[in-house]
Amino acid sequence: MLSTFLLCFIVRAFSQYWRYKTISELMINEQIRDKEVRVIGPDGAQLGVMPTKDAMKIAEDAGVDLVKIVPNAQPPVCRVVDYGKYKYEQLRKEKEAKKKQKTVEVKEIRLSPNIDTNDLNTKINAARKFLTKGDKVKVTLRFRGREMAHMNQTKHILDDFAEALSDCAVVDKPAKVEGRSMALFLTEKR
Repeated sequence: MLSTFLLCFIVRAFSQYWRYKTISELMINEQIRDKEVRVIGPDGAQLGVMPTKDAMKIAEDAGVDLVKIVPNAQPPVCRVVDYGKYKYEQLRKEKEAKKKQKTVEVKEIRLSPNIDTNDLNTKINAARKFLTKGDKVKVTLRFRGREMAHMNQTKHILDDFAEALSDCAVVDKPAKVEGRSMALFLTEKR
C-alpha cells in the first residue's frame, strides 16, 4: 500500500515537473505535440500550415531546430531556427528593454501640523530634488493626539507645499485623509 502511494506521488510530481518545463520554456523539436503548425522558415519567410512531421523534417534538413514561438495561436506558430541563438537573442532584447525603462519610485515626505517655515522650506527643497530625478513624491501630514480635531485647519500646509512646487510639479492626487494622516501626491511636470 505504501509503495502504491509513493508511486502515485512520484508520477504526480513528475507530471507537474514536465508541465512546468514545457510551459516555462519554449517547446522545441519532439516536445511539439500538435498535428499541424504554421511554419516560418530560417530566413523569416512564411512556409504555411503543414503537419508537424513535415516541419520537423524541414528543420532537420536545415540542421537547426523547430521552435514553437506562439503556442496559443490556431494553429501554433513554429519557427525553423537555431534554438541556442534564438534564446540568446531573446535574452538580449529583454536586457535592452530593461535598460531603457525607468522605474518610478514614490518618495515620502512627512510633515507635522506645527511645522516652522524654515523646516517647510527644507522639505520643499528635498521634494524638488526627488521630482527632478523623476520620482513621485507623497507628502504626508501626520496628526497626533489633539491635532486630529484640527485637521481641516491645517490642510493649508499641504496646499502651500504644492503651491511652492508648482513650477516643477503637478498635483497627481489631491489631499485626502487616510486615518491619522492627510496625503498629497506630486509628480514632475512634463
